[in-house]
Amino acid sequence: MEFFLDTAIIEEVKEIADWGILDGVTTNPSLIKKSGRDFKQVVSEIAALCSGPISAEVTALDAAGMVEEGLQLKAELPENVIIKIPCTPEGLKATKVLSGQGIGVNVTLIFSASQALMSAKAGAMYVSPFIGRIDDTGADGMDLIAEIMNTWDNYPDIETKVLAASIRHPMHMLQCMQMGVHTATMPTKIFKMLIKHPLTDKGIDGFMADWAEVEKAGNA
Repeated sequence: MEFFLDTAIIEEVKEIADWGILDGVTTNPSLIKKSGRDFKQVVSEIAALCSGPISAEVTALDAAGMVEEGLQLKAELPENVIIKIPCTPEGLKATKVLSGQGIGVNVTLIFSASQALMSAKAGAMYVSPFIGRIDDTGADGMDLIAEIMNTWDNYPDIETKVLAASIRHPMHMLQCMQMGVHTATMPTKIFKMLIKHPLTDKGIDGFMADWAEVEKAGNA
């Protein structure tokens, strides 16, 4: 599974990249706004810290505008930047054009298996179903992930990766792992929750206490 970080905060990218397991980064207009910095500068800095795919989202709503914006971003930003496009009819048109030119596209705001499959057919490198936002409606976002993964099983020639997004807690990640999801993007706090375990901390404390006794005995 690929582990992506969902952020536009450079310090967070540096921290998780230092772990040695960061495969990519996703950004969006809301995250860029939260960072309070210039969009292209932020994405360029992120791309320098992580060699994997870095999603930069277009803001145009029509296919021609998306393609123009996507081409401009690819021309001005580092090579590992891919273009993030919303799942709409115009978005599918733009995905087909950009992917046809060898440009990686992450189709975002996926809320049904049919949207995911159509996006894959248009040539998307990734499709991003949003788990947490479905949970917010009272439904179970993991049902969507299961539907998409089952659909992918029916079409083994699909090369598009399923990128689980809007991950709110570690259980979302555990279920994604068990379903064989290709990629997941999550905020820094989820990375830290996944690596943390009280028994690990307890074990380290025990080892260190025992080692202190060994050193004490050796110095006696």
